[in-house]
Amino acid sequence: MRTQPQPPSPTTAPAQMNAVVLDRFGDEDELAVRRIAVPELGAREVLIRVSVAGVASWDAEERGGHYDGVFGIPSRFPYILGWDAAGTVAAVGTEVTRFAVGDRVYAASMPVPRGGFYAEFGVVDEEHAAHLPEPLSMEQAGVMAWDALTAQSGLELLDLRPGQTLMVFGASGGMGHLAVQLARHRGIRVLAVSSGADGVALSRAQGADAVVDGRTQDVLAAAEAFAPGGIDGALATAGGPAAERALRAVSPTGRIAWPNGVHPVTSSAPAAPILRFDGDRSRAAFDRLNAVIAAGAFTPHVAQRFPMARVQDAHRALREHYIGKLALLVADDEAAPGSPAHRP
Repeated sequence: MRTQPQPPSPTTAPAQMNAVVLDRFGDEDELAVRRIAVPELGAREVLIRVSVAGVASWDAEERGGHYDGVFGIPSRFPYILGWDAAGTVAAVGTEVTRFAVGDRVYAASMPVPRGGFYAEFGVVDEEHAAHLPEPLSMEQAGVMAWDALTAQSGLELLDLRPGQTLMVFGASGGMGHLAVQLARHRGIRVLAVSSGADGVALSRAQGADAVVDGRTQDVLAAAEAFAPGGIDGALATAGGPAAERALRAVSPTGRIAWPNGVHPVTSSAPAAPILRFDGDRSRAAFDRLNAVIAAGAFTPHVAQRFPMARVQDAHRALREHYIGKLALLVADDEAAPGSPAHRP
């Protein structure tokens, strides 16, 4: 018996949209806002009307062409950045079962080959989206998916027990400040290696058991005081000589989780083994993350907000010191006068 074709999904999307595009790779001056076609929707995809997109360090790398061809797919212009977003469902593909038009969602996408979330609309496979958890704002959810899921994957890889010790290197950054909260939810004792007085304050507010400023203080001495027998595990969210030195504090019987894409990689091997990994953005991973969020012990920190017209400023801010995450306010109501985008 033949099944009847499904009717098309109702949609709240126009034919065209405003998007931040690249016509070639380069610096932030190559970013421009203009009208382009709304992406077509596949059978298992969700079309999201984007409210907030995350602006992350890897966006700058991608903007410069450093990801060109790495996914085995040629880059196509106009090119749209943006791996994280939150918004409302504008349409669903004919095989989508978990979402309906109007649902509030957040997602972890990949800009190649369909385009990212620096746009009024973006598509993502339903596997890589989730309903917006009730405790979080649209802004908080919009900036966090990839970093939170990657931090979660690293902690699952380390598999530390409650009461064991963890060093989070880069604990006030995008991934690091989320990792601190996820680890505390697991009952792990956290030594946060943060950056600057504001970073130290953030890690303390998030419940880290001990905090050290990696810029000005002796991390190894702090680690020795925190865990005299050596740290049980570490999550490295930033690389470089300071990270290499700090990771010497991990016990030879411990392990170090190092996300793929964190640079520069170590030039010398610490005593503990380094486990390199990718973030899990499956439906099951989203479900595990949402369970933590529902417990009420998770708050992404948004340091700065930029309307889409100021996307170049957002990318310039990536070169400066900041804690937590940067947000691109895509929807008109998010960038209206009086909104967070217009706060000094």
